[in-house]
Amino acid sequence: MSPLQLLDAGAALQVTLAGEVHRFHAIWLRDNAQDAQTRGPGHGQRLITLRDIPPETHIAEAAWSEAGLHLRFEPEGKRVTFDPAWLLARAYDAPSPQTPGWTAEAITRWDSRLADHLPVEDFHAVAQDKAARRRWLRAIARYGFARLTGVPTTDGAPTEVARLFGYVRETNYGRVFDVRAEVNPNNLAYTNLGLQAHTDDPYRDQAPGLQMLACLANTVQGGDSLLIDGFMVAERLRQQSPQGFALLARHCARFEYTGTAGVRLRAKRPMIELGPDGELIAIRFNNRAAAAFTDVPYEDMAAYYAAYRQMAELIEDPALAVTFKLEPGELFIVDNLRVLHGRLPITSSGQRWLQGCYADRDSLLSTLAALEEEAA
Repeated sequence: MSPLQLLDAGAALQVTLAGEVHRFHAIWLRDNAQDAQTRGPGHGQRLITLRDIPPETHIAEAAWSEAGLHLRFEPEGKRVTFDPAWLLARAYDAPSPQTPGWTAEAITRWDSRLADHLPVEDFHAVAQDKAARRRWLRAIARYGFARLTGVPTTDGAPTEVARLFGYVRETNYGRVFDVRAEVNPNNLAYTNLGLQAHTDDPYRDQAPGLQMLACLANTVQGGDSLLIDGFMVAERLRQQSPQGFALLARHCARFEYTGTAGVRLRAKRPMIELGPDGELIAIRFNNRAAAAFTDVPYEDMAAYYAAYRQMAELIEDPALAVTFKLEPGELFIVDNLRVLHGRLPITSSGQRWLQGCYADRDSLLSTLAALEEEAA
């Protein structure tokens, strides 16, 4: 058993886990006790509030036992045992935050070279085999997108895919929406024109986390789908222009949609969203939906627009893009807060019918975590 050392008269504990030294505050350990009086055995939710824990809480005793790390907290006289693996997975005594724009190890940024090994699975395999479903969901979490083949070419097909991990998010576009040319479109997507790569619905609070597009029919020339990893764009921008990266992360852009009677959607969010510790959280880029920027100081506006232009130029760089033609029965799903999608121009007559729906990331990540835990 590794040595244990009480720090600051028991206000903290130093312990070696898997060869690494970690420190834990007594108040943190007491608040996160896993015993049945602190956490409900069935639902795992906390049964006490922070006010139930004395502010002068400290560790009076620390020792290893067969069950794990045994602690006694005073002045309660509370005894708790922690699983070392549980503690290691939640250790917070880490180096200072990394360079702004960092991402977790589970995320892989990509460019056009990913075209040689696109993540793809078969719909029926994903629907029936948990291993295939876990593999597919893991790819979406890692790359921000994946494809499916063998999808039914029937109305409502995207909702069948959404049911594999969660729920459809209905919007003013409906439970599903059809992407095909219309006579009087209320959205540029419903034309034969090419579409610059973008994230969908940045004018919502919050924007949908996932978008699925299934091909039900396609007899046209052109119209290939185009995907860009927004996290890679952000990293390239940070490398080329740290100041520009900081401006797009510091100041909010504004987005709006007024294309449907009775609908006035507006949101205020940065194009590059970082967490307080600098983690890259989301990308929002949609030139068609951009409103007038009014949250950037006069002194920064010219430099902000220069950074905005530089980001747009990176998005147009073929070296960062993956393109493919969707055939009937194929679908792709994108993390809409990371991966930008677009379309090359349609250059012939014929029918191109894509049907899409939205969903949220939390359901996908929840299903993936449950499948991972089940397979462990």
